[in-house]
Amino acid sequence: MKFQSPKGTRDFYPGQMAWRNHLFNAWQSVSIRNGFEQADGPLFESLDLYKVKSGEGIVSDLFHFEDRGGRMLALRPEFTPTLARMVADRAHTLAKPVKWFSIANFCRAERPQRGRLREFWQWNVDMLGSDTATADAECIFTAIDLLRSLGLRPDHVRVKISHRQTVRHILTRLGVQEDRLLDAFDLLDRRDKIEPDAFLRDAAGLGLDEDRLIRFEQTCRMKYRAGHLDPLRTAISMDEHIGELEALDKELAGFGIADWCEYDLGIVRGLAYYTGTVFEIHEISGAERAIAGGGRYDKLIELFGGPPTSAVGFAMGDVVLSNVLVDKGLMPDDVAPHPDVYVMAIDDAGAKQLTAITAALRGAGLHARFSYKTTRNAGKLLKEASGMKAGYALILDASVAEGHASLKNLASGEQMTLPLADIVGHLRGATLDSMQRPSPP
Repeated sequence: MKFQSPKGTRDFYPGQMAWRNHLFNAWQSVSIRNGFEQADGPLFESLDLYKVKSGEGIVSDLFHFEDRGGRMLALRPEFTPTLARMVADRAHTLAKPVKWFSIANFCRAERPQRGRLREFWQWNVDMLGSDTATADAECIFTAIDLLRSLGLRPDHVRVKISHRQTVRHILTRLGVQEDRLLDAFDLLDRRDKIEPDAFLRDAAGLGLDEDRLIRFEQTCRMKYRAGHLDPLRTAISMDEHIGELEALDKELAGFGIADWCEYDLGIVRGLAYYTGTVFEIHEISGAERAIAGGGRYDKLIELFGGPPTSAVGFAMGDVVLSNVLVDKGLMPDDVAPHPDVYVMAIDDAGAKQLTAITAALRGAGLHARFSYKTTRNAGKLLKEASGMKAGYALILDASVAEGHASLKNLASGEQMTLPLADIVGHLRGATLDSMQRPSPP
């Protein structure tokens, strides 16, 4: 019987695993240099945890089960509820602001499609305990810092920013009733996923007349570059309701990322727990789903039994990000680890010392490999070393009996004979030098 991986999941062979590790390392290093600390939680939580945040409707999107004690549990579909639970539990002992990140796998019982799988990995970045625009901008900066580190530019991606309260006031002025605002937010969130006729039909269902329907459609298509809020202010005639966007605008300029950002009043993030700034990062052509999304959620910690706590954060998945990097020709060709040294024996004397010397090199912290073939053909062994992109070949022959071996630099072709006692120091120095040498532009 032949088996395949479950639908919506992936097998990670060494090449794919090398990329995943490379991406995780990028997520981690960017988080740490921006002052975030790593946290994590359990793979599964109480089903009620997700229902508290998202309502009963979330259950159909979850892989859930009953354990032997009769408790209803669910595999985690996201990290925010776990984060909220953890912060609420220790809210009075955590130093503010809380700056956490996580890198974890999640599962959703959804129909797999491009950019969305049933199991995926996600980078979550959150800042709690600061209600300033600086916190919002710092989260956006951290996301851009990651994208920039992977080679993406402002002409590749755009951070689309809006504000829930600003949009709420616009919708109210257009005539959307208070009890239909969440429906309007949901419609705005789906505007690029449904046909224009369906959008207009659903908008009319909000009780808007034809004139206001047109204005509603125009409003949700408005886009303004960061650093240029005057046209937005004029278009909506609502000076009093864009103060928070103005504060954010100044911070984006301060962080030097305004050219990555634009204001898009159609971005509302359909989830009801968002309270202020919301943003999504999109590939600029619109060919992919959002690379990342987030915003301010100042009421969520209270919902989980904690004190009033301001919060802002975002999540970025590995699937869409990888698609974008492939499409832009930015996916690295080779991120797999390569040996510092390949140990090869070309006679019986060298063969007797092969495993002992390899073990000593590994014990010294070097990535050392050797051939499992019985050939003594030096040319074939050197070709094998080059094929695995080793830095050096350590050639063992009769001279090992006198405590010497030949070390060949496979990039330059230079070869020297060294005492065995000096091999580790030489290789360590060469490895450290290659790590410190600046990459070519």
